[in-house]
Amino acid sequence: MAETEVKTPPKLNDDTYLDELPDEVEMSLFDHLEELRLRIFYCLLAVGVGMIGCFIFVKPLVQLLQIPANGVKFLQLAPGEFFFVSIKVAGYSGILVASPYILYQIAQFVLPGLTRRERRLLAPVFFGSSVLFFAGLAFAYIALIPAALQFFISYGADVVEQAWSIDRYFEFVLLLLFSTGLAFQIPIIQLILGFLNIVSSQQMLSGWRFVVLGSVVLGAVLTPSTDPLTQSLLAGAVLGLYFGGIGMVKLTGH
Repeated sequence: MAETEVKTPPKLNDDTYLDELPDEVEMSLFDHLEELRLRIFYCLLAVGVGMIGCFIFVKPLVQLLQIPANGVKFLQLAPGEFFFVSIKVAGYSGILVASPYILYQIAQFVLPGLTRRERRLLAPVFFGSSVLFFAGLAFAYIALIPAALQFFISYGADVVEQAWSIDRYFEFVLLLLFSTGLAFQIPIIQLILGFLNIVSSQQMLSGWRFVVLGSVVLGAVLTPSTDPLTQSLLAGAVLGLYFGGIGMVKLTGH
């Protein structure tokens, strides 16, 4: 009886294996749009739940955000102004509370279209982005906001009494917090560009003069105040993040 020869599949090299789509599924454009609609709905639902939860405890959150303006009297200049401020604070806080779930939904939507190589980057990018965003919030709360408020308070201390609109104050604080959190995403963008071989660490370093100029412009654009101290602090932080990002890209071998 003749022996049957068992054929083994050809071995793939590492590059071919890493560039495969392990969960590739045929989906029509309509199916993609339907899935996107559901993901967005789930994210909005999570934000809504987070907003409601934060609105219940909004007064302690408001008091926490008032701490950097120690000694300043806040005024309600229109009926319902504090109520709308509470909704605004609860809205921003609800987004923060729901952000892990939002990132999960984003990951689930893009995962089927990623190769094994790209999937290796997904978890570090999401984790690093979250850490850096909250680090940006902390930096703004501890350094930027007190520096900006102290500048404005000391500048007009001998001329005007410090009584501020609570709506304008929280508009200033929330904008500075979230713009700083977004600015702290620079190293993540650098890592993605380096990993995809779009820009190398050497190319990032060679353009440092443009980065210095860009950080000054970014500090002026992102800070709602016009004082040079706050803009300089943010510009310095952006520069530190950029050069730190170059080091991280270099460590990955790109």
